[in-house]
Formats: sequence, structure tokens, C-alpha cells
Amino acid sequence: MLDSTVEDQTQAFLDQFGKALASGDIAAATEMFAQDCYWRDLVTFTWNIKTVEGKDQVEDMLRHQLATTKPSNWQVADGEVPTEEGGVTTAWIQFETEVARGYGLVRLREGKIWTLLTTMVELKGHEEPKGFDRPLGAKHGAGKNRSTWQEEREKELAELGYTEQPYCLIIGGGQGGIALGARLRQLGVPTIIVEGNERAGDSWRNRYKSLCLHDPVWYDHLPYLKFPDNWPVFSPKDKIGDWLEMYTKVMELNYWTKTWARSASYDEASKEWTVVVDRDGEEVTLRPKQLVMATGMSGKKRMPDFPGMDTFKGVQQHSSEHDGPDDWAGKKAVVIGSNNSAHDICAALWESDVDVTMVQRSSTHIVRSETLMEVGLGALYSEEAVRNGMTTEKADLIFASLPYAILHEFQIPAYAQMKEQDKEFYDGLEKAGFQLDWGDDDSGLFMKYLRRGSGYYIDVGASQLIIDGEIKLASGQVTEVVGDGVILDTGQMLEADLIVYATGYNSMNGWVADLMGQEMADKVGKVWGLGSNTTKDPGPWEGEQRNMWKPTQQENLWFHGGNLHQSRHYSQFLSLQIKARMEGIETPVYGLQEVHHLS
Repeated sequence: MLDSTVEDQTQAFLDQFGKALASGDIAAATEMFAQDCYWRDLVTFTWNIKTVEGKDQVEDMLRHQLATTKPSNWQVADGEVPTEEGGVTTAWIQFETEVARGYGLVRLREGKIWTLLTTMVELKGHEEPKGFDRPLGAKHGAGKNRSTWQEEREKELAELGYTEQPYCLIIGGGQGGIALGARLRQLGVPTIIVEGNERAGDSWRNRYKSLCLHDPVWYDHLPYLKFPDNWPVFSPKDKIGDWLEMYTKVMELNYWTKTWARSASYDEASKEWTVVVDRDGEEVTLRPKQLVMATGMSGKKRMPDFPGMDTFKGVQQHSSEHDGPDDWAGKKAVVIGSNNSAHDICAALWESDVDVTMVQRSSTHIVRSETLMEVGLGALYSEEAVRNGMTTEKADLIFASLPYAILHEFQIPAYAQMKEQDKEFYDGLEKAGFQLDWGDDDSGLFMKYLRRGSGYYIDVGASQLIIDGEIKLASGQVTEVVGDGVILDTGQMLEADLIVYATGYNSMNGWVADLMGQEMADKVGKVWGLGSNTTKDPGPWEGEQRNMWKPTQQENLWFHGGNLHQSRHYSQFLSLQIKARMEGIETPVYGLQEVHHLS
């Protein structure tokens, strides 16, 4: 009976909210929000990835967007029952706009909206062909000279990019480009993905042999095609590579391997890009309307320029180029850095009987994999969550419904619990001389990732090697590289046959500078970060990831990527933005991000 009452009350609230919006009564609609409210919109109202914070921003957004959005039919979502806990009513909702159908999650506190998530599900008249609308595939009946599926597919592969131009070009064929390409394929957007490697998945295969996903399988599904139930919890790199290659084939993606983009320019008059690519030695000029950089937030390597690097007699590699430990048994290696890649590489070198030293230049956040799965991810992404009825789609939306402005408040107690639960582990690290941190505000891994994309390690075994002294640890800044090693500002000299620079990656707009020039890179500005004014994430506050999955200051230029979760989730909203433009649907963007930082 209580659930029925909560459901009736929630639906009555939605009826009132919908009526205010339908009548254009912005003041009445705004009054239904709490003073400290957050409305996160994924495309439906703003044609943007945008969070408005506080009633004044809600009112401003509605004044700009309500007339063109024309929302209606606000309902408690089919098959869902609102819940009430701790004075907060939480409800899955569905609604429509003039051009789309939407889905979301609302939290009501003291009878007013505290948080509201609105997401675009599909464009009316341009729905994906699935369920009852799935394609027949087989051609029943009879007809002379009919082409088979294989013949039609071969024709498409031969023509697209030559006699027919793609509407969208995706530069980068890793997990991000592949996920977005699959979404666009289902929406009927002619798309080519270009990838420099010889095979899809090589961006994983070509890394050091011990590489594996540190995120669990439930967090990592691709769109449409989830990993099978017997897939390992943590996927080895080559297994992921094979899955990505298979995925490009079964999802019928137009995927050009051994293809490098050489230059790109935009014609403001024709609203068209000219992109010159080298396709396995053949120069091809493509003219897409939309250009997506899916080159990876961890793609543009940051190589240091230490004095004396040119004098080193051994081998120097960036971590992205490290080919594994096999050639270094019985020799000495120095790894500069103390984040995920550094730990993985050090552990693999130790396993191959290499005398390895990690150089820690700044403090690092460490969280044990088992504890992260239990405390940090268990409620949304775990076997227990699946058995409790949690779907990947729901988990993604619940996570997305927590505005970045307050997400850290939910993270701080979780990481405090982890810190206490693994106290002996952390005491051991500190005793070994390892410099630990928990983020600027003790909010831990996820906030560090969202704010700066670095500064952490999910421990899968290397930390114990540091505690036991098997991986040697040195702290300090590199002042010089000499012929046989590295000198630190402490005066310590570390002998080395191999130096691995696990020094991270630069902003994705560095790829823009390479292809389109520095002026274009500066026009769109820095990619990634929230503007939290914490370490390596300078303000002002953005409220969303800079430039990711949304319109940029350069028309028809987009950035896509992140981890597998983000590639899956946000590819839905980027693909709908691109599809709408292809179909000539009006897309008035609200809150286009300003540029505050160039790189």
C-alpha cells in the first residue's frame, strides 16, 4: 500500500510538472525544484551534455530551451515503482519531447526536485531497427539477379569513401571508435572508422604482455553485445583485442585498418571536412560532415625531456611502447612513474627476474581491486547486482544521475571505508616509503579519474611486491639521465639497462594540433576534466567533462572515448546528436562550453 501511495504521489508530481512545462509556466516549473537542485541533461533539453545547478540555472535553461523542446507525457516509467528512503523519493521516469523519447531518474526531497536526470533514448521516426522492427535479413520470395547480403556488404565496403562519402568519420578504432561506430550503424549513419593498426584490437594486443583490464567485466560491456556469462572478471589484453575485432565484423562496421589520418580542414561555407588519409599506402580524400576524434584520452603520450636522455646507452621507452619483460632477465630497469602502467610494468619485469626500481615523483592513490569491487562497484556492477535485478543500462543511468558537483560527497565515505578495511595494507605501503594520497578531498579513485585521468593504481598484486621490497622504490625528481642510469634530486643514482617512462598522456586536443594545426587545437581547448580546481584539474567549474561527447567550439568536431563504461554509455548520446544533424533536425545547443585552458 505504501508503494502505491508513493507511486500515486510521484505521478501527481510529474503531472503537475508536465502541466507547468506544457503551458510555458517556467516560474511554476522552477518552483518545483529545491534550492540546491541539479538537473543533468543528456541531449534531450539542451542538445548538449549539461548539468544546470540551482534554481536560477534551471530557469535560465528553460527560458532558452522550453519552447523548442516541447516536453510532454511525463510518467513513472513502465514497470517501475518509485521508492522512498531517508526522506528521498527516487523514481524512474519517461517522457517525450517534440522530436524524441526520453528516460530518466528523479529524486524528490521534501516534495521538490533535488536531482533530475533526463536522457534521450531515441529520435521519433528514426528509431533503431530492433525488437519487432528488426530487419528480416533473409530475402523470401523470388527475383532475378538479386544480390545477397554478402554482395551488398561488399558493394558498401567498396564504395563508401570513394564513390560515396561517409556522413561521419571517426579517427581512432579503439574501444571508443568501435562503440560509437556500432551506434551510428544502427541509426543508419554512413560512417567510416580509420585505425592505424593492422587489426582491430591491436591497440590492446600491442601493449606489454601482462596488461589486463582492472575494471570488472560487468562494468565493461560494449553496446548491443555483452560479454558472455563465462567471460573472466578481468579481461586479458589479447582477449579484449579479439573481442573488439570480432565486434567490428558482426556489427558490420566500415573499419579501415592500416589507415592514418594525415590532415584535416573544415570548410565553414559547405559545412564539410576534408580529411586526407593514407590507407595502406593509398592516399584517399574523405569529405565527411561530422568528424569524431576517438584517439583515446590515454593516447597522446607525454614523453619527458630530461637532460642527458640522448646519452643513455640502454633502451628508453614510453610505457605505451613497452613491449614486455622478456628481453630483460638479469638486467636492471628503472620505471619512472607510480600509477597503473608503472605498477603493471614493474610487476611483469619482476616476474621475469629483472632488477626493477620504481621512481615515485608524486603521491599516488592506491585501492585494492577486491575492495574496490566490493565497496565501490558492487551495488551497480557485480554478479550480486545482476542477480538483484540490476541491468547494465540501469547501472549506467544511476551513476550518471549523480551530478559531478556532489558526486565526491558520495565517494568520500566509500573510500574512508576502504581505507579502514585495508589499514594493514596501507600501513605496509607507507612503511616501505610509498607516498599515498586519497585525492585532494579524500574522494578517491573515481573522482581522480574524472578530474585528471591519472594519479592512481588499482592494485592487482604489485603493491605487495613494493611492501616486500621485491620492487625497489625510489622517491624524487629526475634531474638527469646519464649513460648508465638515472640521477634523482636526492643525489641517488639508479643504474639501468632499460628506462620506461610511465609518465602519462597529454590532452586529446594534441591530436587536433597534429591534424588541423595549433590554432584549431586552441579553439576547442583542453579535453577532459571537470574544472574542480583540484590537482591537474584547473577551474573554473565546468560541471561536465570538458569537450567530451558534446558540441565543441568547432562546429561538427567531436571527442569520444574514455574507459569501456564511458565508451558504451556516452556513445548513445553522441550518436543521437550526429543522427539528428544528418536528418536536418534542429539542435539548438544550450550552454556551449567556453574555452578556459588550451591543453
